[in-house]
Amino acid sequence: MFREMRRKRQALPHEECEAILQKNTSGVLAVAGDEDYPYAVPISYVSCGEHIFFHSAKTGHKIDALKRNAKASLCVIDQDQVIPEEYTTYFRSVIVFGTIRLLEEEQEQWEALEKLALKYAPGDSPENRQRTIGREMKALCVLKMTREHMTGKEAIELRRTHP
Repeated sequence: MFREMRRKRQALPHEECEAILQKNTSGVLAVAGDEDYPYAVPISYVSCGEHIFFHSAKTGHKIDALKRNAKASLCVIDQDQVIPEEYTTYFRSVIVFGTIRLLEEEQEQWEALEKLALKYAPGDSPENRQRTIGREMKALCVLKMTREHMTGKEAIELRRTHP
């Protein structure tokens, strides 16, 4: 169903892909937008096992697109170092393919928002985190992406530095 990577020597092992998703804080979510135009939007996310959580406004282009077609991809760029003398970049990135659903149950929403809060404000007090989630939750749409396929790739020059 998913294409095989053409340059397999540049493929990242599953564990490195996982580490990139854990380490980074933003990615670009691509969905099937209006009139079949791709719609790609930057998001903040948290990756937990086979799921990726993020939040959104309750209405808008992204939500409309996901209601029509739940399939999406998320690209996270870990490194993009321009090497002018070589006319290239030393890159490292991960792409996740999956389906997204809007979380309906309050408990699911709360748990996902707590995971996001812990990632982005780890030093916050539990009391303030609970207060903030309670205050903001009604205005948000909470989304859950279930991973179906994941690939990671890096520049061949980086592959030579670690087998």
